[in-house]
Parts: sequence; structure tokens; C-alpha cells
Amino acid sequence: MKVRFGGTEYHVEEGTTVLDFLVRTVGMDEDSAVAARLNGEIVDLSRPLEEGSLELVTWDDEEGKEIYRHTASHVMAQAVMELFPGTKLAVGPAIKDGFYYDFDLREPITPEDLPRIEQRMADIVERDLPLRREVRSRAEAVELFRSLGQDYKVELLEEIPEEEVTLYRQGDFVDLCRGPHLPSTGRLRHFRLLSLAGAYWRGDETRPMLQRIYGTAFRQEEELAAYLDFLREAERRDHRRLGRELDLFSFHEEAGPGVVFYHPRGAVLRGIIEDFLKEEHRKRGYQMVITPHLFRGRLWHESGHMDYYRENMYVFEKEGVEYVVKPMNCPGHVLIYKTRPRSYRELPLKFFELGTVYRHERSGVLHGLMRVRGFTQDDAHIFCREDQLREQVEECLEFAFHSLRTFGFRDFEVYLSTRPEKSVGSDELWEKATSALRDSLQEMGIPFQVDPGEGVFYGPKIDVKLKDAIGRSWQGPTVQADFNLPERFDLHYTGQDNRPHRPVVIHRVVLAGIERFYGVLLEHYAGELPPWLAPVQVVVVPIADRHLEYARRVRDVLAAEGLRVEVDEDRETVSMKVRRAQLLKIPFTLVVGDREVEGETVSVRDRAGRDVRGVPLREFLDRLKAMVEGRAETGEWVE
Repeated sequence: MKVRFGGTEYHVEEGTTVLDFLVRTVGMDEDSAVAARLNGEIVDLSRPLEEGSLELVTWDDEEGKEIYRHTASHVMAQAVMELFPGTKLAVGPAIKDGFYYDFDLREPITPEDLPRIEQRMADIVERDLPLRREVRSRAEAVELFRSLGQDYKVELLEEIPEEEVTLYRQGDFVDLCRGPHLPSTGRLRHFRLLSLAGAYWRGDETRPMLQRIYGTAFRQEEELAAYLDFLREAERRDHRRLGRELDLFSFHEEAGPGVVFYHPRGAVLRGIIEDFLKEEHRKRGYQMVITPHLFRGRLWHESGHMDYYRENMYVFEKEGVEYVVKPMNCPGHVLIYKTRPRSYRELPLKFFELGTVYRHERSGVLHGLMRVRGFTQDDAHIFCREDQLREQVEECLEFAFHSLRTFGFRDFEVYLSTRPEKSVGSDELWEKATSALRDSLQEMGIPFQVDPGEGVFYGPKIDVKLKDAIGRSWQGPTVQADFNLPERFDLHYTGQDNRPHRPVVIHRVVLAGIERFYGVLLEHYAGELPPWLAPVQVVVVPIADRHLEYARRVRDVLAAEGLRVEVDEDRETVSMKVRRAQLLKIPFTLVVGDREVEGETVSVRDRAGRDVRGVPLREFLDRLKAMVEGRAETGEWVE
């Protein structure tokens, strides 16, 4: 048979495997590929060749990394099964930068067990066991896993519609898996088990709690070392730890998962973010509105949310009436629009709300401030004429990038998310909305990628992802063009021709969820917020009790100019007070003693540990005010 590879056509005997062809016919090293793409399908290297085209899948390809790490998850599962007999296997996929596997164990694994599991994984790698793909009937696979006591695999199999399924074996270990995989366990090089977590089976809180082991794997030792360094830095920046250490916010199990309690200092930071948003919206002609948290269910039927989003909504009944705790703000803004006839002269009409919404997220995906059940959006809806759409989209994007840059973000990725499988509206309306967003991005010269099927059910959207200081991407602003909501709610305005016309609605958020942005902000700066964002900008430390009166006077002078200042009056040593201010990441510590009282000066210490003595109080005040008013990104005191 004929096989095309690398621009050359080869004649190959029937039954030749991909690996044999690459090594014996082409002369490649057997470690050069992870898998192959045979006539467009990614397959194991042990698969027999078919006539057609062949391409390599290497570690450098995303698919190659996924295959490599998926094999690592199978090796880990085998190690756990050998060390902890009776373990039941759930699922074990590759994920970004790593892998995990969920287990139902007779006795829980502890962090102290991870090195032992790693060592057993190394033993399995040393055995160099082939990973063999088997095609079985679904009935045979059910019988096999039932005989092995693997109830979770049986449940998965019973829901698979196909009559044939694939299994992978390595030694005595067998798993239900689509593959592909590395040819043998010996091809796995460098790996590390990272952490343990709990996870409900299938993310359902009513199902058993499983134990999840996270790990990562790389081909080169240097890559693994660099990734572990990255994880250590990410841990140092973890907003959940910073929230506790800086006394900003907390979560309480007795109140329920996924809802945030802001402490006094945390509420100050949130207030700064919200005040920025209110002022910037006012400058751009938005009108602030406030809508209730609770609506009748029929409104959400009319909007389409009940059909497409119900599983994420809090729905209940009282006195025979269905109610919904709002998951989105748009229907409320629509009702305000409909309170009176609208004219073309009023458009674009921009309603803005810091609207708190509630969405049911499964417990397994909740993560600090980044994924919560109750959160506030800087949400706006722009009702405009069709001929105004592109201009308004461009204004939204300009507003979003301005805001992100103000908070210190400089690197972005932009996506155009198109129609999902579950959606409302005609093809014509979707194409019109998608074209408007695409044209705006192209007109502004913004590079973007198309993200097929990732739009919302009522329209396409532009997604902006911001990168933090260590290169991680986070969901940020979105701009959505919607021709469907005006149809569903029968919205009109009177045009210049005195006839009714249908407006277009733009849904947009600038910083998106305040909670998530708050968490990203903390991690971006590792808690060392710029002076304009710091909940406490200055702490004044008197050396002795006789300096307390002057310390309070310094506080009052600074506070009178709108700065956030505290005096540390605790009866501790100066070094302990300075250390506490450093741990709380307060931008400036002012130490005052006899010399400062006499000269009306302060000794300034910044977060980097720089000490400058004898700074006139007025000079310090003016320089700090300039930093705050200019929204400087650092708080360094440079002479």
C-alpha cells in the first residue's frame, strides 16, 4: 500500500505499524514521535498503517503533550492499584500542564503517600510495559469491569451509546479509554505528583466524594524543574492565602460554599474598584440602574434562560409562583427600557449596573474568588440602532482595554466566540451579529482567534483574556451582540420615519466579575498592591509613647488629604511593628521618634525595605498623593 509522509510517497507492506515504518523505513529515532495522525485521525504508534497520509504528533504539539500526560495518569492509576488493593477507579484525564485521576479508596491517601506512589510509578516505567489497545463490545467491557469491582467504569459504560469501546492494558492494569497513548510505560520520562483534593463523582454533591491526585509530566528534566518553580511562584501569589494573611475576605462553610465575606480592608479595595468603574462609566455616558435580586420565573422563560441555563439557576416556588434568584442582569435592564416609548434620538441608551448575580456552580469547580456562586458584574446593556452597532462595540473594547491597563495589565488575547449548538435565533441574525463583532476587531487592528461554538445561547461574543505577571491567562471583558433578545421581548424604538424599529442590544462587562478580577489583581501583584489600590496606604509607627501624639497628628494630616492611614499603637517593639506592616504589604511605614517630632519629618520605609530618614511631612504627602492620583503601579520611594 502507499503511504504519504513528509512529502514522499512510500510503498509499505500490509500490517506494518506506524512505529516500525518510522524507524525501519524512514530511519527516524523511535523517541521522535508521541503518536501519529493517520488520514487525519490521531492514533497510537502501535497501530497498523493504512493507505493514505501520515504525520507525526510530537511533544511540541498540544496533542502530544496531552497524550504523554494521559499515559502518565494511567501509570499513576496502576501504581495506586498496586499499593492500595481494592481501589476503585473513576476518571483520569490529561489537563493543561498535567493530569489527575479520581479514586475511591478504602483508606484515604495522605500527602505523605505521594512519594511512595511516585516511586511505584518509576518502577512501572522501568518495567517498560507495552500499552495495548483492545476493541471490545460494550457488553464484554461491562462484564470485565463488573468482575473487577470497578463500579464507576460500569456506570460510564452503561451510558456509552456505541456498541464497541476501547480499553488499554499495561501489564495487569486495564482501563476504559479512547486513547491514544505512548507505546510503552518506558517512554515516560519526568513526572511529579503535586497535590491531593476531594472531588464528587461526576461533580454531583449527592454522589460519593472521591480522592483526586494531581500530577504533571514532561519530556525534559529542565522543563519539569521550570514548571515546579512556576508552581511555587503561583503558590506564593495564591489569592486565597493572601486573602487570609492580609485580612481581606473569608469563606464560611456554615454560610455555604462559593459566597464571599469581605472584611473591612477587603471592602475598601472592592470599593476602590467599584468607584473607578462608576466614574469611568459616567464619563462615557452610561446611566446607572439598580435591579432586584429576585424575579418571577416567567421572565426567565421569556428570555430563554430557563430553556438553556436552568441547571445553573436557583429556582424555587412560593405560594404557587415560580421565582428565580437572578443569574444575569439583562432581563432587568430590558424591563427598564420598556417602561416608556423610546425614540431614535435616545439611542444609544446605556444602562450600567454593579449587579450581583447567583449561579449554581458545582462544588468541585469552586475556587476561591475565581469561581464562586454569588458575584457582582460591572454589567451594562447598550440599546442601539443597527447602524450604531459597530461604533458602540469599538467604544466598549476601547473602554475595556483602558480599564485593564489602568490596573496594570498589558498583555491580552482576544477571541471571537461563535454560535454554540444550543442557541436561539435565525442563521441570518447570528451572521449579522458575528459580522459586526468581526468587523469591529478588524477595524481596530486587534489580532484575534475564532473560538468556534463558544458564544452564548443568544449571540456571539468577543472574549478578552488578560495575562498576569507570571503569564497565566484569565477571563476578562466580554462584548456580546444580541439581535435575539429584542425579538423575544418585542423591543421597539420610533425611528426618524415615525415607524417602529427593533433595537440591537450589546451586553458587555469591562472587568467582568468583580470577585474574579479582585483575585486576579491580588495574584498579579502578589498582594503588593500599588498605593492607589492598597486598603491601607500608610502605617505610622511611634518609637515610644511620647511620640504617639505626633504619630496621630501625622495620621490626621495625611487622612485630611484623602489618604488611608493607620497608627500602630500596640505596645510592641518598633521592629515588630515594622515587620507586621511588611507582612500586611502596606506600601509605606513611617517611623517617628524625637528627631522627627522636632523637625516635623518622618522616616520612610517602603515595601522593598528602603529607609529614608528626615523626609519633611509635606514632601511625603505630596509625593504619595502624586502616586495615588497618577495611579502609579509601584510604591517605591526613590530619592
